[in-house]
Amino acid sequence: MIQPSSHDTGLRRAVLIVALLNLAYFGIEFAVAQSIRSVSLFADSIDFLEDAAINLLILLALAWSARKRALMGMLLAGILLIPSIETLRTIWHKFLSPSPPDAALLSITGGGALIVNLVCAFILVRFRQRNCSLTKAAFLSARNDALANVAIIIAGFVTFTTLSGWPDLIVGTGILMLNLGAAKEVYETARSEHKNATNQ
Repeated sequence: MIQPSSHDTGLRRAVLIVALLNLAYFGIEFAVAQSIRSVSLFADSIDFLEDAAINLLILLALAWSARKRALMGMLLAGILLIPSIETLRTIWHKFLSPSPPDAALLSITGGGALIVNLVCAFILVRFRQRNCSLTKAAFLSARNDALANVAIIIAGFVTFTTLSGWPDLIVGTGILMLNLGAAKEVYETARSEHKNATNQ
């Protein structure tokens, strides 16, 4: 096992803070999603739980060798797919009955999530250029969630004006696509790292 550098020490502190923030807001957003039956908030709340798990796994893996880090990166790519699978199920149910969620709670909760994710992205931004699937996973998760939160806020306003459940459904589908893209990028980076570490 290698000793963590000072840069890794800063990253460990950053991912621990990000993990705790994500875990805290997961509980809030999940409760609201259940109460107003929102697909987009449900999908985003699962993302918060996923992000907490990812950052805790990163915290454990930072002291490992490059090869083990790459293997963890591939595992994280699989974890990124978990909320996508659950989102598919909720999208299907919403498609069968596209009832509108409470527009005000949708936008307000999405706004709170945006603030949390912007804080997380700000904490992680100085680590994003490291050629490492672990840091890429953490930053992509925070960035993608912030983009999703903007869409959720917009969906709330559109829902208010149209009284339709379709904006919520469309945003939920968009969150699904973001998760799939992030999983693919993290896996490709991890596979390249594993190949390089094995050849050394």
